[in-house]
Amino acid sequence: MTTKLDISDLLEHGKIQNELDLERAMIADRRLRVLSKEDPKYKVLRKKLRDWIEDYENKNWSTNSKISEEKIQDSDLAELIAERERQFIQNRKGLIRKKLKNLNLTQQDLGSVLGHNSKSYMSELMNGMSPFSLKDLIVINRLLKIELSDLIPTFLPESDQVRIKTSIDKLDNPKLKLSQDDFKLL
Repeated sequence: MTTKLDISDLLEHGKIQNELDLERAMIADRRLRVLSKEDPKYKVLRKKLRDWIEDYENKNWSTNSKISEEKIQDSDLAELIAERERQFIQNRKGLIRKKLKNLNLTQQDLGSVLGHNSKSYMSELMNGMSPFSLKDLIVINRLLKIELSDLIPTFLPESDQVRIKTSIDKLDNPKLKLSQDDFKLL
């Protein structure tokens, strides 16, 4: 299982396709700035990401492009979602580091347990550049006693919320109900 918190989809597409991609790319750019100090290989990825950001902004936010109220609202929502994802990753990273410290273990020790011997790959996982596998998260849950809800994001994007609500409404089953809290995005 992967989450949308990593940038793998963006890298796969080779370009920024929407406002949420843009917000995620800008957050990833900041993470890559730090990672590239540890490992120069990230400089190439960061340059590519920055080029995509510039291309998208020139195409969609230049003085020549039409900037509607809807476009601004879409951008604002994307910013909120990306920030929520960033906070989740930071909180997860903090929880893992705290538990490791209490056990006198390093991030590399955890990497060995998970079968990830590359220091840079563990850094990518911890910083949300690459996704933890479901197996990794289960091992972290059991080994470090961190709740799964603190390891796996449980918020849903608005598009999924609408799709699920529409499907439930079509089923017209009074026993199947979800409250607004069940769908909390922010």
